[in-house]
Amino acid sequence: MDESAQNLRDRLRGTLIAAAATPMTESGEVDFDVVARYLAGLVSGGAGALAVLAHTGRGPYLDAATRAEVIGRAVALGVPVIAGVGGGAEDAAAQARAAAELGADGVLVFPSAGDRVALHEEVWRAARLPMIAFDLYTLPCPPGTMRALLGHPGVAGLKTALLSDAMGCQRAIALTKEAGRLAITGEDRMFGPSLLWGAEAALVGIAAASVEVTAAVMDAFRGPNLRAFEEASARLDRLASVTFTEPMEGYVQRMLWLAAAEGRIPAAHAHDPYGPPLAEDAALFHPAAGGVSGP
Repeated sequence: MDESAQNLRDRLRGTLIAAAATPMTESGEVDFDVVARYLAGLVSGGAGALAVLAHTGRGPYLDAATRAEVIGRAVALGVPVIAGVGGGAEDAAAQARAAAELGADGVLVFPSAGDRVALHEEVWRAARLPMIAFDLYTLPCPPGTMRALLGHPGVAGLKTALLSDAMGCQRAIALTKEAGRLAITGEDRMFGPSLLWGAEAALVGIAAASVEVTAAVMDAFRGPNLRAFEEASARLDRLASVTFTEPMEGYVQRMLWLAAAEGRIPAAHAHDPYGPPLAEDAALFHPAAGGVSGP
């Protein structure tokens, strides 16, 4: 295992990494001052690190100039920054190289239908940035491939985001820890259980708003009070039940609505042009409707 991957693994252990959204207008325009304030709010709310341009941040859809600005604003906050690479038309290796030049601490490599091990090697050779492998519910990683990825010297950890596959999540966590890598939960709908199964850090889109709700679960998990952990997990589950639901890709829009309701971003920048149309009323996420993250 490369020393840089070891260092990132150790630095992120126990950390809540917010998978940040990218606030934008209905036409897809991004105001980078809005982005900077939003990211700073996630950090002050309890995120110890930021994952930008990941699935929640719609990284695969954004051009190189926009990606560079978002990474730069995140790096300026002084917390570890993980940049999403791959998953779109642009070259993942080139994206990783740009992230390294901008000061990112690591990259989250989007899963690929092709040779995943070769993709990670290409990214590693291009940037020499520690990598987080990604086991995503839309493209689950076969166990043999996962073992090969976890044996790569540049892989610091693996994020599992299997949504409802409890056994798959447990297997991924076990394989990751056996390989000496960081087991990272991305399980917004199995968050508390995934910590009990051995996850050592979190990288979740549910922390794109109401980040304090997610941070409270991790804080309670580290403490001695089982009832506090149960109560914090129940609050998070209630939030997840209305944000991470069908159509699942709509969660990005729902989290942006929630971020606007909380005053983290202007309502005009709470749009996800790349997600599905949603039947539910945005008013559900308005404070006057009672919110979705209360007790």
